[in-house]
Amino acid sequence: MKTTLENKVILITGTNRGIGRALVEVALRHNPKKIYATARKVSDLPDFGDSRVVPMTLDITDAAQAQKVAEMSGDVQIAINNAGALAFGSVLGDTVQSLESDMRVNYFGTLNVARAFAPILLAQGGGAIASVSSIVGLASMAGIGGYCASKAALHSAIQAMRAELKPKNIAVFGIYPGPIDTDMAKEMQMDKTSPITTAENIYAGFAAGTEEIFPDPMSTQMGAIYARNPKELEQTFASF
Repeated sequence: MKTTLENKVILITGTNRGIGRALVEVALRHNPKKIYATARKVSDLPDFGDSRVVPMTLDITDAAQAQKVAEMSGDVQIAINNAGALAFGSVLGDTVQSLESDMRVNYFGTLNVARAFAPILLAQGGGAIASVSSIVGLASMAGIGGYCASKAALHSAIQAMRAELKPKNIAVFGIYPGPIDTDMAKEMQMDKTSPITTAENIYAGFAAGTEEIFPDPMSTQMGAIYARNPKELEQTFASF
């Protein structure tokens, strides 16, 4: 389903930096009615310089807090799950605590937000939920195996939400970026796309009704490989 931002009320998580900050900045160009911009600490949010941006405190791993935020922002029409975490390490060598942390944030945390806002969208008769997974949610890289697993779990949840919500007029977008020039990816030595370009491509995907959005050159290339042969993408990432 095609989704535009004009005159819409939008919630975006993890907006203190990186893709989340860019999603707010680019959304403001599309004449939204309001943007709820969340972060674990409101003091970490930049000054977006626009009264349509409403800062809100949200730690997505806190289900009760996510529910409270939903109660305070019951006019949301588009919910964008951007907040995430990345721990470097293999599934065999990293600590269980580190693996659990990525899963707690990227999978269960994202579900906390989706579960809190889905009833609001259903009550309005429609809307959209978008979630930032990763191209490595479709095939793993050994050095970030825990992160990959958490994003693969999210990819599966995105598909499950789409099957449940699409018949009820709620668009469900999965976003699968590759390396983006953010603090999270600063240790990765490869070409990276700017967060602003990434955000522009994400919203272009919304407008086109593209359910699986690959917002940068690397993810576009890898997404094409995945569509052709998932095993080939696994083999490609194994050589990185």
